[in-house]
Amino acid sequence: MKKGLYNILNVIAGWGLIVLLSACNGIMDGIYDEAPQAAEGEIYVDATSWTEWHYIKFAVSLQFTATSPNDQATNSQISTYDIPTTPTAEFDADGTGIYNYWYDVFGEGISKRELRSSYPTERQPEPEEWDIAVHRNNVRTNGGAVYQTNITDINAIGSSTSYATLPFVEDEWNETDVWTVNSQMLSGVVGNQRIKINTELSKWLTMEIPPMPPTFVYNGNVFIVRLKDGTYAALRLKNYKTTDGRNCGLTIEYRYPL
Repeated sequence: MKKGLYNILNVIAGWGLIVLLSACNGIMDGIYDEAPQAAEGEIYVDATSWTEWHYIKFAVSLQFTATSPNDQATNSQISTYDIPTTPTAEFDADGTGIYNYWYDVFGEGISKRELRSSYPTERQPEPEEWDIAVHRNNVRTNGGAVYQTNITDINAIGSSTSYATLPFVEDEWNETDVWTVNSQMLSGVVGNQRIKINTELSKWLTMEIPPMPPTFVYNGNVFIVRLKDGTYAALRLKNYKTTDGRNCGLTIEYRYPL
């Protein structure tokens, strides 16, 4: 009897987890059409989906003015690509694939995890030219590196001549943070994409569990991105909410080039 009750409570808890995390899951995509208004020198990206990377190419003379998901689709400087989840024959040298981790979401939190299984997939597709890419609260660069300042006003950022000796952080391989597959969520298991991400720039928005529901910790500092061509950009996450209150609707302030 006790075992049956325990199983029922686990199912209820699992469903609760799906509801609580759906704010960044894309489950409600298509219901809400409005997005925060992006001003000149800003870009809005609807990064609520678990299954997409959004690639951004910085512009020198053009300003991002995307104000809705539909605008994103036609903005030549934002490209969206699905995350590959179909199994392939074997892992490549980088171990590209989906890594299924169990997370102790109702106990010690997501810092306690165990690898349960993995399978290979195709490599992540991407456009020919891009500078950064965002997936929910994850960010990566295209061969770049990132430094976090203690400045919160992007207009207070100076010339790139002062950045050459700063300790920039490059992207690194990760298989625990890019949550992609939720088909085993009832068991506390999430499928993660193994891919390089920039852990420094990803600090602009972090998800914390516990508590439940999850909390998102917002970092309003300006980040300096050193692009692979040696130029610099300044980025600041201005807002991470959609107009209907969902997490991972990213309004990004930027200056390029510095």
